[in-house]
Amino acid sequence: MKITVMLVDDHKILREGLASILVSVDDIEVVAQAENGVNAVNAYKEYRPDVVVMDLSMPVMGGIEATRKILEEYPDACVLAFSMVIDRGCVSECLKAGAKGYLLKDCAGNELVDAIRLLASGKSYLCTAVTDLVINEFNKKDSRPQRVLLSPREVQVLQSITDGKNSKEIAFLLGVSNKTVETVRANLMKKLEVTSIAGLTKYAIREGLTTV
Repeated sequence: MKITVMLVDDHKILREGLASILVSVDDIEVVAQAENGVNAVNAYKEYRPDVVVMDLSMPVMGGIEATRKILEEYPDACVLAFSMVIDRGCVSECLKAGAKGYLLKDCAGNELVDAIRLLASGKSYLCTAVTDLVINEFNKKDSRPQRVLLSPREVQVLQSITDGKNSKEIAFLLGVSNKTVETVRANLMKKLEVTSIAGLTKYAIREGLTTV
């Protein structure tokens, strides 16, 4: 019996690329695709796939909230977070929402296949980079300065700012109001103790949250 998979990402070309990889795998079948969290929740109810490959940063509804909503109604659902973000806050929120795995988008195709198979068999999967992050955080001594914990929304806004987007563009991208974006940005500056966009950008580069 084949493992049924749903691909969720707001970039069509990426979904199609993933589908082209999985179509060649004998024991996996892509049964559904969705471009945002709302459609993913609705599609899950219709197709009930064995594994959901879920992007985190999407308009209308992000992947973490979609994961949470799916797991609330279907506790046995298997969600594999699939993201460019390697951040303790995002990883933590994904796992709290019920995701069974976390994989970075720069992975090889065979790693994606292996992760899907593991989740379908009832196991969990964390890619090497995330495993290292978790171990390093666990091994940190209490006397060392703690890294500022950012929420997934704060990470999304921070990355958009470093990409050069203004508040209106970010609001449209994330499906929120301009006021929400401004509030998140103000909270970011307060948390990170910076007073300018340049300060936010320097932080994002230092923490590996952007390639700018």
